[in-house]
Amino acid sequence: MNRVMITATNTLSQLQKQMDIHANNMANVDTTGFKRREASFGELLVQQFNNQPAEELMGVQRMTPEGVRQGVGAKLAQAKLVSTQGSLKSTDRALDFALTGEGQYFRILQQTENGAEIRYTRDGSFHLTPSGNNEVMLVTGNGDAVLGQNNEPITFSSDVNQFTLLEQGRLQAQTANGGTQTVNLGITVVHKPQYLTQIGENMLSLPAEAEMDGIDIYTDLAGQFSGDISLSQGVLEQSNVDLSKEMTDLMNTQRSYQFQSRSITMADQMMSLINGIR
Repeated sequence: MNRVMITATNTLSQLQKQMDIHANNMANVDTTGFKRREASFGELLVQQFNNQPAEELMGVQRMTPEGVRQGVGAKLAQAKLVSTQGSLKSTDRALDFALTGEGQYFRILQQTENGAEIRYTRDGSFHLTPSGNNEVMLVTGNGDAVLGQNNEPITFSSDVNQFTLLEQGRLQAQTANGGTQTVNLGITVVHKPQYLTQIGENMLSLPAEAEMDGIDIYTDLAGQFSGDISLSQGVLEQSNVDLSKEMTDLMNTQRSYQFQSRSITMADQMMSLINGIR
């Protein structure tokens, strides 16, 4: 296999990953609070051939670096999570919330194979489910518990009938007999979104090594940081995916994929001609 084939084959596998990213973005265009990813590429190892043996002539009347550089293809350097705010859709539902601060996420307790783990989401469409002892629990559409500032599941008396969002992420529930209960929603701001991993079901996670760094990666908005919470009631944040842009980028990626495939075909034809010389 010659260098052309190696270069094209390496790049083809990375372009396939980019197409998968575009396809995932497009599939979630209507997913509440979804954040799209954007691919960026970097160059693989480069080999340099110094074609000027005379040192006294090196750099003379040149505008480009010395030598001839030959690469071996490109790689997907990063699939960056784009945290820009999505548009807001009014629902007039008391348990629908939209985070309007960039980089802020609700904390959710999700059951996994390794036990209960804290996850993050921008989807603020919450519901109530019975939890026993005449109480109801605040959960996501998938039934995962919504956490408060103390990282404990949020529960209310089973006879609640009205919810009011107060300042600094405080949610007040009113019971049928006129009593009230106030809880603080657990909200985290992620300073470095590249650490977030999309794990499905509109959830994101942080790796264990990122959580060890704590304040450098994220901040739980509690106590003195509660004033930074930006939250609206009765609305939901839509996906920040621009479908027309994704379609255009996907077509450009497919065209690049075709060019690389054509390179392999042309290299194979050239090798066939050489092998056919008698």
